[in-house]
Amino acid sequence: MSDDKEPVSAPLRRLGASLLTLGRIRLELFAIEAQEEKERIAGMLLWAVLAALLAGFGLLMLLMLVTVALWDSHPLLALGGGTLVLVVAAVFAMLKLRALIAQPASLFQSSIGELRADAEALRRRPGP
Repeated sequence: MSDDKEPVSAPLRRLGASLLTLGRIRLELFAIEAQEEKERIAGMLLWAVLAALLAGFGLLMLLMLVTVALWDSHPLLALGGGTLVLVVAAVFAMLKLRALIAQPASLFQSSIGELRADAEALRRRPGP
């Protein structure tokens, strides 16, 4: 026998190394997507809270203005109208929140797509 023939286990080792490398790359992609999603959600949450606070303060100031303007003639109407506006806004916000919660998450969609493409490529590969 000549020494330049490779042992039978060498292709299996290369296959194992390739599979490990592929798995590591996919795990790194998962980690990157998770980090990006975390940062996106944190930013959205910060801006949503700030927008809600500013809109709430603005609405309260508007209602105070209307109440003060109508205080001499219709104080209960002004307070009742302001209360109705705030309750309707709160119900609308709760309905929007429920709709957002019901939406499916799109986390890891790129990674899942890549894994599906890998599986399809392995299925199409001709046998020995």
